[in-house]
Amino acid sequence: MGQVVEAEPFPEARKPAYKLQIDFGPLGNKRSSAQITALYTPEELVGRLVVAVTNFPPKPIAGYVSEVLVLGVVLDGGRVALIGPDRDVPLGSRIL
Repeated sequence: MGQVVEAEPFPEARKPAYKLQIDFGPLGNKRSSAQITALYTPEELVGRLVVAVTNFPPKPIAGYVSEVLVLGVVLDGGRVALIGPDRDVPLGSRIL
């Protein structure tokens, strides 16, 4: 479980995306490229809790290294709705 601390547009990406900096508590801050621009603005994302896969190898995307995969549900038209907890949870918590 992580909390978005920074979000900015990623114009270099082939598909519309944001560059995210996510705080995972004891795991530290990690970076992610996320194709979630259809439903979210950068301002809405800062402070939001997100579920992410943290044990994938880093993936270079248009000169940016994405370290984690933020999880969401794919809706009609390819829009992605983020998955998150319904209450506060400790950053860095494992997902079962």
